[in-house]
Parts: sequence; structure tokens; C-alpha cells
Amino acid sequence: MTNVNRILRWLFFLLLVRPVVLVLLGLNIRHRERLRIDGAAVIVANHNSHLDAFVLMSLFPMRVLPRLRPVGARDYFFRNRFIAWFSQAIVGIIAFDRDLRGVRTDPLAEIDAALQREEIVILFPEGTRGEPERLEKLRTGVAHIAERHPETPIITVYLHGLGKALPRGEGLLVPFIIDVFIANEFTWTGERASFMKHLEDSMNELVAEGRFDPWQ
Repeated sequence: MTNVNRILRWLFFLLLVRPVVLVLLGLNIRHRERLRIDGAAVIVANHNSHLDAFVLMSLFPMRVLPRLRPVGARDYFFRNRFIAWFSQAIVGIIAFDRDLRGVRTDPLAEIDAALQREEIVILFPEGTRGEPERLEKLRTGVAHIAERHPETPIITVYLHGLGKALPRGEGLLVPFIIDVFIANEFTWTGERASFMKHLEDSMNELVAEGRFDPWQ
């Protein structure tokens, strides 16, 4: 990343993202002390809105910004040159191929490299933005990452409210207080099925903690 891109990224988050997330919306954060600031980590969150990654990145101090790497679909975020540049240089996205047919390179290579550099990778294992405040089945890609990096902490985060603040297909932001629940970190359990069960249980416990009424 060039110095110019670093400055543009810093200004984008300082002057636009953080004021929108922290002032216009506002965050009600539960268990913030569980969020790891130093060293590599994998943040696993539910996915309802384009703002999800920005909210998660706003949980961290600005000094951590260069180490924050959300994972996004290559076919969506790299569909033209400008969006590809903005996604990589300003947001810091790691591109991931959702359709692996015909892909001969290691699809997790960039994520591996980021974790080896002690960066913080942000994953949305539902794979796509779901219906507002409704959890979809978690895909197993995160288990493959955890297996490769068994000592890297996995931190589950549940976001509530973004499915109404800026749902899929909408361009108008509606101010909502966003609730953020952060679970205790855990690491690779030694087996993919048990890992996914632990991850799903962790997410469901955060959902239950909120005691939210269904959206009407």
C-alpha cells in the first residue's frame, strides 16, 4: 500500500466512517474488553448490511486500522477497476473467490499471509447478506482457516440493528442504535464439526443475550 493510499484510508475512516457509525448511528457495545487489539485474530460476525464491516472496524482504535482486513467476495468487490482499487486500498479488503470451480491457487493464501503478519481478519461466514436480523447457516470456510492457524483466537461478534439501518438493496441510511455483542475468544478445537458447533453456539448465545423482539 502506498503512502497516499494509507493517508486516504485514514481520512476516509476518520472523517466519514467513524462519524457515521459512532455519531449518526451510535453503538451499544457489550463486552468490549473481549476484543483483541494486539496480535493476529479472526473476527467472525453475522452479515445483514454493507455497513457491517465498517461497524466492526470502528470498534478498534485508529492505530489498529492498518491491521484490519475484512474478507469480501471477489466477484462483488472487484467487478470494476475503481471498486477494486477502493476495496483494496481504502477498505483493506482481502478478495475471496466464492466459486472455486477452476481455481487452482490456494483460496486462503491471502488470509494466511494476513494472519502471519499479525493482522485482524474479519469474516462473515453466512457468505452473503441475509434477511434483517435473521441468522443464516454458517459456512465452514472459517474452520479451514482456524485449522491452519490453531493458536489464532477466534472472536464471535453479533451485530443487531444494521439489517434495518441499511438493509440489502437499500441506499438510504436510517439511524438506528446498533447493538454489538462480543463473545469470549476461543481457538481451534481439533476437529471441524466440533469447531463449527462451538462457533454456532457462541453466536446463538450472543443472540439470546440480546433478548430482542422479532422485527415486525
